[in-house]
Amino acid sequence: MADPVSLATRGSDFARLATKISEAGLLDRRPAYYAVRAAIVAAAYAGGWALFAWVGDSWLQLLVAAVLAVVFTQVGFLAHDLGHRQVFRTRRASDIAGLLAGNLGIGLGWGWWNTKHNKHHANPNHEDHDPDVSPAVIVWSEDQVTRSRGLPRFVAKHQAFWFFPLLTLEAWHLHVASFKALVKPGAKRRRTELALLVTHFALYFGAVFTVLPVGKALLFLLVHQGVFGVYLGCSFAPNHKGMPVLTAEDKLDFLRKQVLTSRNVRGSVFVDVLLGQLNYQIEHHLFPNTP
Repeated sequence: MADPVSLATRGSDFARLATKISEAGLLDRRPAYYAVRAAIVAAAYAGGWALFAWVGDSWLQLLVAAVLAVVFTQVGFLAHDLGHRQVFRTRRASDIAGLLAGNLGIGLGWGWWNTKHNKHHANPNHEDHDPDVSPAVIVWSEDQVTRSRGLPRFVAKHQAFWFFPLLTLEAWHLHVASFKALVKPGAKRRRTELALLVTHFALYFGAVFTVLPVGKALLFLLVHQGVFGVYLGCSFAPNHKGMPVLTAEDKLDFLRKQVLTSRNVRGSVFVDVLLGQLNYQIEHHLFPNTP
């Protein structure tokens, strides 16, 4: 591998690549594609809740919960693309659609998630700058293990086995983080985002506890949010986990920083749909606004 210092001076590599990508039309928006995709996801969302109402007080609702978890994740994928302005040209249209899909549709704060995700894109897998590899319950490098204390230290010893059980809590974590971000000073669109989040959970809990008795309702919530969290984690984790973790000592240019920390997951069209096309993570990190 070339000297990292020399790599930092070779920005022309990415410039030549970007020119080829642009000339090939890969940066052009795909309105027809997103119109069809949004219509299918919206129909699945409405159909999932219609199925929930039709099944009523039944243990079959646990299967409905899993189905709705898949639909919620697909809504999240669409919100992700809106955040990168892959769908609309203007920020205003992207924000309105993102707020409806994220805050109102699945209870995830649009503003907070966008800010966090943009930091990740700027410095993927960087210990000091990427919030996705900041040490919390899970640690991402040997150095983080040595610095961890308490629960993270305990989990780190066997975190390969803890990873999937912890993912069942990921959706709840994202919901709580969305609310916490709105109480911090300087939060943008605080009233709008908070109103949409509160509306989502009022309708969500209201529907679940109206249709189902308390015991089944609680199990429905556990299955729905658990599968939602695992699906999200299994869609995002393979993209970077296990790839090099960067520190302040690593001096890489944009092209190499994005490529060396990202991983593509190849499969079929089914895999592409299942993972929201985020399995092409290298291309996505190099050109995040590519439809």
